[in-house]
Amino acid sequence: MRMLGFSILAALIVAGSLRAESPAEQQVRDAIKSPHLTVVHLWAPWCSNCQAELKSGGWLKMAKENPKTKFIFVSVWNNGNDGRAMLEKFGLSNQANVTITADPGPRTGDSKIKQFAGLPLSWIPTTWVYKGGDLRYALNYGEVRFPVLEQFLSDSESEWSHKGEPKLEE
Repeated sequence: MRMLGFSILAALIVAGSLRAESPAEQQVRDAIKSPHLTVVHLWAPWCSNCQAELKSGGWLKMAKENPKTKFIFVSVWNNGNDGRAMLEKFGLSNQANVTITADPGPRTGDSKIKQFAGLPLSWIPTTWVYKGGDLRYALNYGEVRFPVLEQFLSDSESEWSHKGEPKLEE
């Protein structure tokens, strides 16, 4: 009987820790399956680091210079608001390769999401680069440096192979 009680308690704890994916997460999971590059940018309009990235013009330049790359701006910790007005202010909302969406979660408290699409989320802005469903790069520390992101996009398009290179001696 004690074992049954423990099993039920364990099942309740596991069930309570699982949460259904939001429509934004499902949208991202579907998009990253593309054989082309997909950049997922988690941000919020109230975040000063996110605002600094937008003010620099780096995101607009990236979207324009990489038309085959899909950019998904996911507003998080913003009570379900997608921040479209701010992205529009910086010319991003009318780019054909930019998608704007929002996680419905709250900004603060115990219900604030701590992961998105299966990856940890502890800081914004956060930027992930995918190709063919594979995570190639994760920038989880804050403001992105656009020359670095451009290099990551370029590297992600390569074969990631060292064929023909001399091997190191053991």
